[in-house]
Amino acid sequence: MLLSTTDTISGREITEVLDIARGSTVRARNIGRDIFAGLKNIVGGEISEYTKLMADAREQAIKRMIADAERLDADAIICVRFTTAMVMSGCSEILAYGTAVKLK
Repeated sequence: MLLSTTDTISGREITEVLDIARGSTVRARNIGRDIFAGLKNIVGGEISEYTKLMADAREQAIKRMIADAERLDADAIICVRFTTAMVMSGCSEILAYGTAVKLK
């Protein structure tokens, strides 16, 4: 599956726009990470546990978006974007979405 943040695929012609392809995941923090993050917050610096948590969530959202596009029989997803929202305290959703298209 080809992915692009632009509205074209270089060297390819879009023949059909199918639908929006989307994939999301909701992740929650855990108490062990929160304790370590609280300590890290005191001294400053990157909270690598949360960085990894969000990176894993983005990858899962991308995989789910690709699966949605495959269900539509798409060749590519253009205009790929990410958004995040807090669902509840300590719990966030990552959404990946784009336009599923057929290519010539």
